[in-house]
Amino acid sequence: MPLVLTALVILCGAVAAVTGELTEARLSPLRARIVAIADSQIGYRTNPSHTYCNKYSAYWHAGQDTCGNTNRDEEWCADFAAWVWQKAGASATYELAPGDINSASASFYLWGVRHGTWHPVGNGYVPQPGDVVVYGLNTATLVAKHVAVVTGFDAGSRGPDVVNGDGDRSAFSVVESGRDQYRSDTAKGSQAVVSGYVSPEPRAG
Repeated sequence: MPLVLTALVILCGAVAAVTGELTEARLSPLRARIVAIADSQIGYRTNPSHTYCNKYSAYWHAGQDTCGNTNRDEEWCADFAAWVWQKAGASATYELAPGDINSASASFYLWGVRHGTWHPVGNGYVPQPGDVVVYGLNTATLVAKHVAVVTGFDAGSRGPDVVNGDGDRSAFSVVESGRDQYRSDTAKGSQAVVSGYVSPEPRAG
């Protein structure tokens, strides 16, 4: 490799590293923890495979106890996002009552409205790492197709970079990342697009 090109590659790598450090430095401690915890789960798979049996629903004692192990069985994108928020120190009260977070994807929308942290698409809000993105929301029926944890957003992108719980792009029901994810990472909900974002709040005390 010519010397000039080698120097350029090294310089670009250094710039990228510095940019990444600056981006991390701008995050609040809570948001940085959310991103780190979500990233740490990439590659997780359900057990048994080809079921929805997962540890995140089990953490919340949600779903069916039919897995033959300590996991619980239910579709779990919202359980995963709530687990990440909880582990990071965000306010994530998991209850079936209206306005609380639970296994329903639309519960994040209702929680965001209740806490004043809901940002619908089109209002000018730029998604931030640590937010939860809601896909395919129907406010009339209070149903949404999917949620994921936001890890970044590039100017000019249609959607955020995310970590999906119960993703279905690379395999059945896994934790996986996605870039510029404008459409939901679900087989049946692949036509569902971003509806808005919910920002976390630190847990009191």
